[in-house]
Amino acid sequence: MEEIEDFSEKIHEQSDEHAHEILHHGENKEKWVMYVALSTAVIAVLAAITGLLAGNHADDAMLTQIHASDQWAFYQAKGIKAELLTSTDHVLVVMGKQSDTVDAKKIAKYKQQQQEIMQKATEYQKESDVHVERHDVLARGVTLFQASIAIGAIAIITRRRPLWFVSLTFAAIGLFFLLQELFFLH
Repeated sequence: MEEIEDFSEKIHEQSDEHAHEILHHGENKEKWVMYVALSTAVIAVLAAITGLLAGNHADDAMLTQIHASDQWAFYQAKGIKAELLTSTDHVLVVMGKQSDTVDAKKIAKYKQQQQEIMQKATEYQKESDVHVERHDVLARGVTLFQASIAIGAIAIITRRRPLWFVSLTFAAIGLFFLLQELFFLH
């Protein structure tokens, strides 16, 4: 993510310099270039915000996935304990000895705990999946903002106004993904 931000920052700086150069040389017919530079600056801010939010969701997804994995390991440990006690009871029965009722209670307790642990693990997994989904939506927005910045820079360098409109279209779609995440995915 850092590489993308550095790339976009360099493109934005170069297009800004080029815009100032055009305006400085008194080319008044090309004032639209300043608007491209300003819109690119706004788009860069939106890209930074969207990237930050995407990163937060990626981190949260990873943390909740770790919690889910921990719960599944705990689930397995309880299952192993229950299985050991069951096996011990079977060996005692085969040897002609009475199995311990305490072990039967422990086995039932472990099985009950396993159900509770499984429920927690499943909840963590669902939460992680939600964060991944939200990250994906925001990552699409960041990608479109980055493309918009690059196209805006190309518009300035080639002095082709239609490319600026393409740039704004990409930014509008990126904004859609940002707004979708902020207001509609909860």
